[in-house]
Amino acid sequence: MIAKELISAIESGQYDASLKAVYVTDAAVAAQKPRYIEAVRSFGELFGEEREVNVISAPGRTEICGNHTDHNNGKVVAASINLDAIAVVSKNSDNTIRVKSKGHRMNVVDLADLEPKKERYGDSTSLVQGVAAGIKDLGFTVGGFDAFTTNDVMGGSGLSSSAAFEVLLGSVLSFIYNDGAISAVDIAKVAQYSENVFFGKPCGLLDQMASSVGAIVNIDFESVEAPVIKKIEFDFTKTGYSLCIVDTGGNHSDLTDDYAAVRSEMEDVAKALGKKVLREISYEEFFAALPVLKDKVNDRALLRAIHFYNENRRVDECVNCLENGDFEGFKQVILESGYSSYMLNQNVYTPKNPTEQKISLALAISAELLKGRGAWRVHGGGFAGTVQAFVPNDLLEKYKSTIEGVFGEGSCYVLIIRPVGGYQVI
Repeated sequence: MIAKELISAIESGQYDASLKAVYVTDAAVAAQKPRYIEAVRSFGELFGEEREVNVISAPGRTEICGNHTDHNNGKVVAASINLDAIAVVSKNSDNTIRVKSKGHRMNVVDLADLEPKKERYGDSTSLVQGVAAGIKDLGFTVGGFDAFTTNDVMGGSGLSSSAAFEVLLGSVLSFIYNDGAISAVDIAKVAQYSENVFFGKPCGLLDQMASSVGAIVNIDFESVEAPVIKKIEFDFTKTGYSLCIVDTGGNHSDLTDDYAAVRSEMEDVAKALGKKVLREISYEEFFAALPVLKDKVNDRALLRAIHFYNENRRVDECVNCLENGDFEGFKQVILESGYSSYMLNQNVYTPKNPTEQKISLALAISAELLKGRGAWRVHGGGFAGTVQAFVPNDLLEKYKSTIEGVFGEGSCYVLIIRPVGGYQVI
């Protein structure tokens, strides 16, 4: 459909069913329609309202269990959420990708130049370039397109706005040039490749995989080339609890070294035992080697390794609880995961600035409000950012008002788990 006609089609409700397949509730659909209309209108102003367009979406994700395990080939439980990145997109014939994201400059990539360059590290244009290169390397068709994107996954929130953007780009190339034939797993791998090789950030695969696959998923990264993915059938809406993410508003500058140190220190332990990652070593072998390891790696590395092994076990327990409808057991697993991240993995504040502990404060407030009933933990990479909480619905208003009284209006997000990953909505 051409852009100028799509606006009236969205307004008239022609695409309500398609939107509901993504956003789940009628209220969420109603909230999304003005956003979609604005995005289509912005595309028309930039690239022409007579262009044939599609609208493609990729979600943010919430990490339910498995904190900092993916980069050492561990296990996770994650879910896609109703916050997402969308692209209004149209093919072009000039072998160039142009992506204008709301509030940002235009990213322009010449598809004749798909080589990574260190001087482009940290530039969002390199993410576009890297996704195109990764899709091409897999043998799929890559061509030019023009896109306007908007992303309501909060940056720095631990909900993976960057992964949503990367998966969105891969999904665009899949749907408009390859009839949707690129698998969700391959799109996730390409997104990670782009971030690692072109953007220069040493991330794991969790964020991209959870965004690309969608719903609640258990992912085992023992083989990064062929991760085992299992969708978990569990309806959170029937528990009497709400899933909340608290944005603590911490300072996110200069945290790359902190994130990288978690991975590198776990890998230092593995290397001291002749392996590449911790998953290649049994817990029993690791624990027996502690007398030797203490002289080869730093103490924090050993604590983080203990976290890794126990967190993998907790992921299995989490899956078992969800599959058997044991929500009380599930909450206990989440609490244990949170305590381990706090005390062993030590990713609730940066040692560069130990007096700024907004995540620690949010965890303490959550404990005061939810003790004995709910569950709470650091969410995502940590050091600054967000806390996840499972809040009884009868305490939701009190929890939300208290949190927002401390961290500001709008800092507590009540999320919906979305049933699909990268998806062509229109």
